[in-house]
Amino acid sequence: MTPSAPLQEMTFRNLRDYIYDQTGIFVPDSKKYFLENRLSHRILEKKLSSFDEYLRFLRATENGELRNLYDAVTTNETYFFREPLQFDVFTSHILPRVLERNRSRGIKVWSAACSTGEEPYTIAAILKETAPGVQAKVFGSDISGAVLESARNGIYTSYAVRNIPSHYRKKYFRSRGDSFELDEGIRNSVKFLNVNLIDEKQVRAIRDVDVIFCRNVLIYFDDKSKRKAVSLMYDALAPDGFLLVGTSESLHNVTRALKPTVVDKVVIYRKAGS
Repeated sequence: MTPSAPLQEMTFRNLRDYIYDQTGIFVPDSKKYFLENRLSHRILEKKLSSFDEYLRFLRATENGELRNLYDAVTTNETYFFREPLQFDVFTSHILPRVLERNRSRGIKVWSAACSTGEEPYTIAAILKETAPGVQAKVFGSDISGAVLESARNGIYTSYAVRNIPSHYRKKYFRSRGDSFELDEGIRNSVKFLNVNLIDEKQVRAIRDVDVIFCRNVLIYFDDKSKRKAVSLMYDALAPDGFLLVGTSESLHNVTRALKPTVVDKVVIYRKAGS
């Protein structure tokens, strides 16, 4: 079952503009069919008749639908220990530098656009194993309340845990039929926040962060939105703080304020100290 009328070009452009204004995500012309397919399910679930009516519904009120819209247009592809070389560099290079600078304060790490929580929980487990006596604050944020609720539950599929080193898996997960339940201590060590990366007020609530992981997120943004999001994250970083983006991403044409360094074939970006 589908909406009574297909997604017209003008409505597509209006929807695309609305998504962009609200989230910074740019939907190119080539994704029109993708958007139509994804939003058809939302229209039927809300018992609306057309894409035009859905757009009016989005604009009419603060009804929480934006988060469902965000889920519909992005891919929440994530799993534990994704891109492990970056975690190796975090452990061997970044963590010692942060603790050498200010061991008494410990370390503060932000996983931006964390989806269902695999990334911040990976960070929390690594810190518990490699720096057990250090005070660590780990934040996970996302624009979607639904994925954050899933993250807080800490229940994962075999796909999500497939790359976890065996000693981590044995120590921090309990099998529950076809699912895996994360250790309560690790769950409680991560604070989850509802944050839109281009919302200055929301990002301003996060400050003096030593390390930000913002991986495989900026691919959804155009250059303008990338610059805004990275600028806000720059402000959130402590002096000499680090930003890591996905291994296939680059900030080369986005900012000169963060200095890139290659460590063991991994590019990390550093904020100059003040």
